[in-house]
Amino acid sequence: MQLGIVGLPNAGKSTLFNVVTGAGAPTGAYPFTTVDSNVGEVAVPDPRLERISRAIGSQSVVPASVRIVDIAGLVRGASRGQGLGNRFLGYIREVDAIAHVVRAFRRSDVSHSEGQLNPLRDVQLVEQELLMADAETLERRLESLERKAKSGDEQVMAELEEVRALKDTIDSGDYLAGNDIPPEHGRRARDLHLLSIRPVVYVINVDEETAAGPENEEVSELIGPVEGLAHRRGMKALRLCAGLEEELTALDEEEQEAFRVEMGLVGDGRQRFLHAAHDVLGLITYFTGNEKETRARSLRQGGTALEAARKVHSDIGEGFIRADVVSADDLMRVGSRERARRKGLLRSEGRDYTVCDGDVIEVHFRS
Repeated sequence: MQLGIVGLPNAGKSTLFNVVTGAGAPTGAYPFTTVDSNVGEVAVPDPRLERISRAIGSQSVVPASVRIVDIAGLVRGASRGQGLGNRFLGYIREVDAIAHVVRAFRRSDVSHSEGQLNPLRDVQLVEQELLMADAETLERRLESLERKAKSGDEQVMAELEEVRALKDTIDSGDYLAGNDIPPEHGRRARDLHLLSIRPVVYVINVDEETAAGPENEEVSELIGPVEGLAHRRGMKALRLCAGLEEELTALDEEEQEAFRVEMGLVGDGRQRFLHAAHDVLGLITYFTGNEKETRARSLRQGGTALEAARKVHSDIGEGFIRADVVSADDLMRVGSRERARRKGLLRSEGRDYTVCDGDVIEVHFRS
């Protein structure tokens, strides 16, 4: 699963990428420091993993991961090819969800592509470019379908109706993700690789004083509208001082924790971001394990035991017989699969079982 980091130039995208991946991507106080996308594979921390491993008796652990893509900054007119617009739009079509970095810090030595600080305006500017690109995609599809519809083909007519409805939503200025559209319209939007159907986590990049200080009227007026937008859409929003978090990566864990306590920072910014990213991608975590390793794995919400088995190996999915399932909480509490079995906490499920977050699964299959 891929998460794309987007935003205006100098919003802090590459700084956030460095915090999350430790990859050392170049950053600067001028637009388009990022020209080609930076890519990193990042482990998602899960405190349950070590305890589950001990209960299973594994030699090692392997966490779940998310692929992070730092995409070149977008500017006004990107949908018409301005700046690095075409490259930006090409990269973003390949991701499953978006981390939208929004500048909410004041620094006179770091230019702002729009002049003055206004986080909500910046969000709307980026999203307007995505909507305009989607409108073009839908217009081209409509032209093709209208020609084909003359044959009276029922499937073509059904798609034509769905594409018209999507176009009406886009033309009204509504972002598709978080909008109350029928499921079949959402599927059509994903089939067409529309940009505004991708779920979003808004990363509000604040200065050190805002990250560590108490809420006040100025902060609320600056940041509140973006958080309100995220809430209305059912999306995620988190405040983060990317620059400070990047500086903290040079310290060991104990020093980082002491500094956070001293500064009054709430939690580890990197971990908060990764958990938000995992959630916005619509993923749950399940676990598999044997004597060799215990592994945390990601699965889309609503995924079945058969889909979970296929993620382990295609042959396991092909020969699926049943899945023995116990919740992580129960396994950690009793200390082993055998004790879970004796207490009736371990159950056998079929291929259509809907996997829950925290399920520990052992798949039985024909080899």
